[in-house]
Amino acid sequence: MSKETLETLNTQILIGNTAHRGTAWHYRAEFQGAEPNHYPGPIPVADVTRRLFAWQAESWPFAIERAADKRTMTHLSRDGTPMRWERVEGRQAIVRSDRSDGSVLGVFTDAYVPHQYADYLLTSLGNILDDSLSISSAGLLRDGAIAWVEISVPESVTTPEGVEFRPNLLATTTLDGSLATTYKRTVTDVVCDNTRNAALLEEGQDLKIRHSRGSRLRLGSAREALSLVHTTAESFAAEVAALCAIEVDHRTWSRFLDAWIPMEDARGERLGTRATRFAEKKREAMAGLYVHDRRVEPWGGTAHAVLQAVNTYEHHVRPVRGPSRPQRNMFRAVTGDFAAVDRTAWRVLQEVRAGA
Repeated sequence: MSKETLETLNTQILIGNTAHRGTAWHYRAEFQGAEPNHYPGPIPVADVTRRLFAWQAESWPFAIERAADKRTMTHLSRDGTPMRWERVEGRQAIVRSDRSDGSVLGVFTDAYVPHQYADYLLTSLGNILDDSLSISSAGLLRDGAIAWVEISVPESVTTPEGVEFRPNLLATTTLDGSLATTYKRTVTDVVCDNTRNAALLEEGQDLKIRHSRGSRLRLGSAREALSLVHTTAESFAAEVAALCAIEVDHRTWSRFLDAWIPMEDARGERLGTRATRFAEKKREAMAGLYVHDRRVEPWGGTAHAVLQAVNTYEHHVRPVRGPSRPQRNMFRAVTGDFAAVDRTAWRVLQEVRAGA
């Protein structure tokens, strides 16, 4: 079961600019107590610090429990067996300073340096926010092992092709080793609340900082990251225009489906019964989105529609195991998984068109 309960999502995630973007899927007033987690306008930096990041990631010695005799024992196990704690040299455990239960967020070598959320996601960026940018969302996942702050413009933008979107800068880091501290530009499709990578046609649009000694976020790096937000609207609008200008006829779309959802394995052999059934259902769902769905159909016959079909399927149709769909979508956006899907779909489409 996921740790992200409705109570957690209504206290550990903050949503801003709701006057323009509406409430989040997890909005439940009864779980929020005296202080709502939704803000009609921007989220104040001070509120993010107080409500989410008012603790430090601490390094504790890491030890394992071993059997011992009465002379060397430090404690008894539950069944009364003498045991002792033995320090593991070169290892550390990262824990929250506000927890007394010793819950561990991650275990690393001594070379690992935790990036404090308040420093890397707020202080450096907050010092150079301007009037056109504000915090639109922030949150913690996995009991604090993952954190993000999203900076965006308060109102959406509409392209000449009729695509309504909101440019963002997603700043995220973790304390469980799942990813480096990352600053990347993203776009939220206002119609369906999909998250799209904003640099399909460009490279070098992410800034990553490793959790290692000597690495730290400098003001220049933060300014570089924030500059991405100012250029995202223009860049994404140009991307949409370019993708809408690329024609995808029925044959090319069919060949894309064959490449994206193959019915044969790498050896050219037919898939098994279960895999075939899954592939057929996925193809049927993708085809339905492409032809009938309002999030895709208005741009039918273009590369933009192909990417919209893939992205919409991943967000809203793909079968979910474990966490709920909204939770999974949130995590995939934070970790960059959706961006990877976008880039792969774009590459496959290019290959299909080149081989036509």
